[in-house]
Amino acid sequence: MRRMRPIAHDDRLSVVDHLDELRSRLIVCAVAFIVAWALTAWQNHLVLKIVNNPLPDGIEPITLGPAEAFYTTLTNAAYAALLLALPVILYQVYAFLLPAFSPSERRVATPLLLLVPVLFITGVVFCYFVVLTPALDFLLNFNADEFNTQVRARDYYSFVTLLLLAMGIGFQIPVGVLAACKLGITNAEKLRRSRRYAIVTVVVLASLLPTLDPLTLILESVPLYALFELSILMAAAWGRPIADSGELSDQPAAEGSS
Repeated sequence: MRRMRPIAHDDRLSVVDHLDELRSRLIVCAVAFIVAWALTAWQNHLVLKIVNNPLPDGIEPITLGPAEAFYTTLTNAAYAALLLALPVILYQVYAFLLPAFSPSERRVATPLLLLVPVLFITGVVFCYFVVLTPALDFLLNFNADEFNTQVRARDYYSFVTLLLLAMGIGFQIPVGVLAACKLGITNAEKLRRSRRYAIVTVVVLASLLPTLDPLTLILESVPLYALFELSILMAAAWGRPIADSGELSDQPAAEGSS
């Protein structure tokens, strides 16, 4: 782990140096994850309580195999550990990638990169507190008189994980829109004119998430469209194309000769 110092854009590193830096940063990520996993495995009852909390009263996940409880507990602890270790992992990823950008390119890329984890965590939190409980209540009570509904632990935790992950990714709409504006692919005016298409696209994206019931579809579609409207405001304020704004101009303007 020799090369953990900050690397400037002008530094010239060999392939071996790059691989050495990559190895060092991967080791740091692995250590951060293992430490976080040890903590969440120790507090696995708290982790499971948090994940089970959206379930309606009186319903508990069941296991159908002798090892399922063990593997399910470790898996949930690993997901929780990944969230805890996310700041360290993202820092290592950004520290490895950002030196490849010039100073002016970094001014454009850094805000977008910082926005990614903020929006992802916002999407996960929104899904957990707003979407999951009504979605599960609707699905588990649908046609309840005709079914003896049981919840298998493995299926339930997979469902929750996929839904949280999908919402976290779905909340990246502003990042994608701003990047497209910076590249000159679109602009705020074009986005305003495409609102009708955006509504259809948002509903289609929401329907691709793990649930298809009407209530969950609405709960997922509304914030995604709100993010699209926020993207329009952000594009109008900060989405000027790079070529027009001169943000990538690293060289000072040539001075006139006297």
